[in-house]
Amino acid sequence: MWNLLAPSVSASWLAGFTVCLSLLVSIGAQNLYVLRQAVQGRHVHACVAWCVMSDAVLIGVGVGGMAQLLGASPVLAYYLTLGGAMFLFAYGCFAWHRAFFAPQAGLRATGLAERSVVGVLGALAVITLLNPHVYLDTVVLIGSIGARQDGSLKWVFVAGAACASLLWFVLLAVAGRRLQGVFANPLAWRVLDLITGATMFALAWWVGSGLADRPP
Repeated sequence: MWNLLAPSVSASWLAGFTVCLSLLVSIGAQNLYVLRQAVQGRHVHACVAWCVMSDAVLIGVGVGGMAQLLGASPVLAYYLTLGGAMFLFAYGCFAWHRAFFAPQAGLRATGLAERSVVGVLGALAVITLLNPHVYLDTVVLIGSIGARQDGSLKWVFVAGAACASLLWFVLLAVAGRRLQGVFANPLAWRVLDLITGATMFALAWWVGSGLADRPP
């Protein structure tokens, strides 16, 4: 019996792993936040654990049917998108403020780096849960693909996706630690904040541009 099930199990796991990894490997608010914490060496393990856990939960929720709920509730989707666009714009403003007016902030390890683990995870939770791209990727896209798996293979798919998330954020944390020497120069922090701000503004525009087509 196991010999018959093994190909299906491995295929479902691999599908979850590859789909999740392909969507995670991009510049986004969550990835840049984790990279910044890794460079500063503050609460990195907690950040990685949160990201992996939140991805697994959101993908599981999507597989369990939340993708269909969001599709059937345009008002909920509209206000979630609006809040996400506003948050992304504000995050971009903070990043550019650091780049143009406080270039030494990263070098002095101020701001986010001085927060306790609760404060760091709280900020990461806000970045994660108020970013509509997180829901689009995990709940809607990955969740809808996983929902097509048969029976208990849905949760094998979720396990594969969680493994991809773990691999990606561990690699991101390691890369951040390796870049600590580079970020000893305040110019590197300024460049990172400029990239972060530009990315957030682009995401905010992309998210907000769709609101006119689907009013509440």
